[in-house]
Amino acid sequence: MAKIGRLATKDSVLFLCDMQEKFRPNIFQFNNIVSNAARLLQASRVLGIPPILTEQYPKGLGPTVPELGAEGLTAHAKTSFTMMIQEVEKQLQELGNPKQAILCGIEAHACIACTTYDLLEKGVEVHIVADAVSSRSQTDRLFALSRLKQSGAFLTTTEAVLLQLVQDAKHPNFKEIQKLMLHPSPDTGLLTFFSAL
Repeated sequence: MAKIGRLATKDSVLFLCDMQEKFRPNIFQFNNIVSNAARLLQASRVLGIPPILTEQYPKGLGPTVPELGAEGLTAHAKTSFTMMIQEVEKQLQELGNPKQAILCGIEAHACIACTTYDLLEKGVEVHIVADAVSSRSQTDRLFALSRLKQSGAFLTTTEAVLLQLVQDAKHPNFKEIQKLMLHPSPDTGLLTFFSAL
């Protein structure tokens, strides 16, 4: 049977990729991307989904932006264009090698793409949160999303992830998750992409 991409809290991990200070002025829709990723991080804490955080060459590109709300998380420094560095691989093993990855951050055509390929090669189901992923160029972002979908990743949105993870208004944490959806996700420029699908 083909994978349908139904998310579950039990075997998922949240990847937070390189949302750092020096990228702020250059990344398309940076503030909205981080805002959506922050909601996913809040939800992961409510639902017990482990988060993994990386920073690309933090000595030159600065720390993770404070509005992500990632204080208390270990930021894995890297220079490679994949999050799947040795320390992250070790963390995944300690978590029992989760079968589903929820992926957000930057840049779509670089670190998000390379991480997706590595995860897919390991048999992990990848859910790219399109409104929590971006690049400097909207062209690179949209073509990356299209390319990653061709490779077998699922494209989704912040609110879709939140609802899929609870699946029922009777879920014991639904009220907390519902508070994260009081305001709809901001438009991050994906409508042009959708018209081309």
